[in-house]
Amino acid sequence: MMGNCQACCNRPKNTNIRISLPAICFVWQISMIILFGVFVRYDEESDSHWVEYMRENNITSHVENDFYYRYPSFQDVHVMIFVGFGFLMTFLKRYSFGGVGFNFLIAAFGIQWALLMQGWFHSLDPTDGTIKIGIENIINADFCVAGCLIAFGACLGKVSPVQLMVMTLFGVTLFAVEEYIILNIIHAKDAGGSMTIHTFGGYYGLVISWVLYRPNLHQSKRLQGSHYHSDVFAMIGTLFLWMFWPSFNSAIANHGDGQHRAVINTYLALASSVLTAIAISSLSHRRGKLDMVHVQNATLAGGVAMGTAAEFMIMPYGSLIVGFCCGILSTFGYLVLTPFLEKHMKIQDTCGIHNLHAMPGLLGGVIGAITAATASKSVYGHEGLVNTFNFVDEFANRSVGTQGAHQAAGLCVALIFGLGGGALVGGILKLPLWGDPEDCNCFDDEVYWELPEDEESIPAIIEYNNQMDSKRFDMVESNVNSLNLTDRSQTTGHLCAQ
Repeated sequence: MMGNCQACCNRPKNTNIRISLPAICFVWQISMIILFGVFVRYDEESDSHWVEYMRENNITSHVENDFYYRYPSFQDVHVMIFVGFGFLMTFLKRYSFGGVGFNFLIAAFGIQWALLMQGWFHSLDPTDGTIKIGIENIINADFCVAGCLIAFGACLGKVSPVQLMVMTLFGVTLFAVEEYIILNIIHAKDAGGSMTIHTFGGYYGLVISWVLYRPNLHQSKRLQGSHYHSDVFAMIGTLFLWMFWPSFNSAIANHGDGQHRAVINTYLALASSVLTAIAISSLSHRRGKLDMVHVQNATLAGGVAMGTAAEFMIMPYGSLIVGFCCGILSTFGYLVLTPFLEKHMKIQDTCGIHNLHAMPGLLGGVIGAITAATASKSVYGHEGLVNTFNFVDEFANRSVGTQGAHQAAGLCVALIFGLGGGALVGGILKLPLWGDPEDCNCFDDEVYWELPEDEESIPAIIEYNNQMDSKRFDMVESNVNSLNLTDRSQTTGHLCAQ
């Protein structure tokens, strides 16, 4: 197959990454060790001086350590990053190793770089110039990596692991900057990351895919689809994401009612999006059959759109409405917009991240702006408004209308960073030195993975033939028995007549 590929492609590409991939992995990991040694230290709740800190701050129980409050949510988010996203990308018939394996690689690198980048912006101690990290920092690092994994979905099967590492390096950097602008300078709220994670990651990946457009990608069309077993594995990823998304949207929400409300709102939006996604999927087929692509992806759109407003008093019925609309919007995107983007805008979106992340993320940002602008003391109470929108210090006199405008400004910042960053990084990745595959050899694990010999097909065929032979033998035997019984009954009738 590799020999045929060389003949059909316009110019041969060298996909040998024996030097480049190990070099990047070793150099960057050694760099992480050095940078962590210089900058990163434990925060007061993970340091061995915690006992002294408890005494100085009149803390009477170790249960008040933030670890016991945040760790369950961290576990759920961590599973989403490595299992949920990883298995969701195994739907391609010949790219399961690449989907889950490269997801593992870039997430493992990304969380280290994210701890540094986010730490320099959010957790830098001015007294000694070090970054103090704890449980909330590693949750935020997972969030940062999620944006890069979303972008990976648009380029799945078309880029080399070296390109993915470069994309993650820049993606984490851009994410840390836009997150700081949105959350700290603009002071927008975005607990579940509709803007900072999904909008940024979606458009970052889409623009990279647009820059890396492959005019002859149809040569790999035979590998672009799924088969029965790959779809089942992808559905495992969907179910992990669907179950743990309430934790994702509430992991860093305010203690108490804010986090509680975020779980409920996300839970309801997800449930609602399942029904409408399946309804539209059935309506789109002339015989009412369901498309597994819609079930794997559009059913998650409610959780994406609820990210910004998760903490807000959107009310349970409002959450259901959000999920209802997102299920329809996302499924419509897979049916209509994905083919349109590829044909007319040259955007080859492998996983359909435009429909699952970019559009629902945009909608979530708009919902957050409207919900914030219409907040009132009669619904929230004075202290509720202060706690939900963090109206303290220099933001103490901010009105809800101003907050709504700043939420909209935050959405614009996420869009600008996603589009501009994608164009910049796409241009870098387009350089002919990263070992990316030929157009006719995309979506194939054979390019970058040593594959086991496929010995399952022969026993399967033999077993199938044996089963068919057994069935034929049983049918012949039953026919013979029925004939014998007929002959016996006829003989008995003749004897009775005589």
